[in-house]
Amino acid sequence: MSGETSPPMASRANWKGVLRIADLSCQVALYSAASTSDRIAFHTINRATGHRVRREFVDGETGKEVERDDQVKGYEISGGEYVMLSDEEIASTVPDSDKTLGITDFIRCDEVDPVYFDRPYYLAPADRSAAEAFALIRQGLVKQKVAALAQTVLFRRMRNLLIRPYGAGMIATTLNYDYEVRAADEVFSSIRIAKIEPEMLDLAQHIIRTKMGKFDPATFEDRYEAAVIELVKAKQEGRKLPRRAAEKPKVISLIEALRASAKPTTKAQSKRKAV
Repeated sequence: MSGETSPPMASRANWKGVLRIADLSCQVALYSAASTSDRIAFHTINRATGHRVRREFVDGETGKEVERDDQVKGYEISGGEYVMLSDEEIASTVPDSDKTLGITDFIRCDEVDPVYFDRPYYLAPADRSAAEAFALIRQGLVKQKVAALAQTVLFRRMRNLLIRPYGAGMIATTLNYDYEVRAADEVFSSIRIAKIEPEMLDLAQHIIRTKMGKFDPATFEDRYEAAVIELVKAKQEGRKLPRRAAEKPKVISLIEALRASAKPTTKAQSKRKAV
């Protein structure tokens, strides 16, 4: 069997270990699938001097700065009373990482509620010698139309991961624990069940049908980032600063809003004429 994949060369692996199913194993690497490093970031500046402001840790009671060597983690057990824990003590409780991504179960790909999804990672063979076993595992998931549940110690914490075929490789998504996911009833229990008139429901369905499309993240526009970049350029060049036009709210009834939204737009009309 020839290998289907080779590890990404441009990216640096976040984690390397062994993907294991019973006695079948291969060396794999995890790579971040999403990054926030390109987002706009601000520094806090002293307006008077133009210098960056440095963050300091101070004692909440005395107001005096606390040196790094005197800073320790604390777990609050009651108001103002803490159990202090050193980094060494915390590290000693974390399960030893044997660098094994052990598959425990296989499930349908759509069985996990997306609310449990945490962070996606690309999973690839760590080297060429692992390509054949990696391709075998990936093709097995494809043929059976299933995903794999796996566990490992990732970044000093025991994590559960959902592994699915993705492109020429696989994607491993860390999963939230049950206690980390809020019960929907906390938010939804107060929602009033409203009685919807048939005409309103027909109009809503019509609007949905006419606006059906396909998911294409390349069409997403981060208007905040674009606006901030334009603002920075304008200040650099001494131009008039751009201002967002104020929108006057229109007070109309729900049925009027639906009727207005259901009217074909100029773009939709031109498409219909072309057909």
